[in-house]
This record gives sequence, C-alpha cells and structure tokens, in this order.
Amino acid sequence: MNAKYTKMAKGNEVERQWFVVDATGKTLGRLASEVASILRGKHKPIYTPHVDTGDFVVVINAENIHLSGKKLDQKIYRKHSGYVGGMKETPYRKMIAEKPEFVIEKAVKGMLPHNVLGRKMAKKLKVYKGAEHPHGAQNPKTLEIKG
Repeated sequence: MNAKYTKMAKGNEVERQWFVVDATGKTLGRLASEVASILRGKHKPIYTPHVDTGDFVVVINAENIHLSGKKLDQKIYRKHSGYVGGMKETPYRKMIAEKPEFVIEKAVKGMLPHNVLGRKMAKKLKVYKGAEHPHGAQNPKTLEIKG
C-alpha cells in the first residue's frame, strides 16, 4: 500500500534555481511559452499542478525581441479604464520602444494560470531592458531557447 502512490510536491520542499534567457533575436511567443513552462515547473520530475514548483527566470535584452509576419505594425495592446470611452490602444511599435519589459511580461502572464497560483508564478519572472541585471548573486544558469 505504500509503493503505489504518486509523490505530490509540497511548496516548502521545492528547490528553486535561477535561469537567464537572452531575448535577442527570439520570437516573442516561442520565448514566452518556454519561460512560462519553466515558471510553472513543468521541466521538473516533481511537477504538481496545484503547487508552484517552478524556477526563477531573468530575461535580458527585452528590446531585441522579434515578431513574425506583419505583427510589428498590426499588433495593438488595449486597456480600458472602465469608464465610457475609456479604451486606450497602443501599437506594438510604440510599446516596444517605451516599455519592452511589459511586452514580454504580458505574453508570459497570458500563458500562466489565471488565478492566485498564476500570479505567484508571475512574480518569479524578471525582465530587463539591456544586458545588465541585478541578480548575479543568485548565480543564474544560462538557458538556451530555440526560436
């Protein structure tokens, strides 16, 4: 009766690692899906759907992300204030010039669960414009992502 049960991870047992991903030349969606998978912990054998088993991910060079097709001119970010006529639209070209970190964060958050657990996982994502980041003390490993 003791050898047939599946091991379920507990939140305090999880050992977290740090990874650095360089976004230069990578496609936004492919990068976001790989990063979301690491944040969820799906690359680990102890993955448990209802427990945050993921690792920390630092994304650098966010301004050098790539989109395929005509999305550079056609993709639009929308937000609404809640008031009548409160819709604001920002084209991708302007968003990547002003806040490239937001573009990657939004893409990754959309691929995480939309609940308390997903918000907890999203806090482990650190995105920076440029090649410098303040997480050198954690000795992050370089992670190669195709695309």
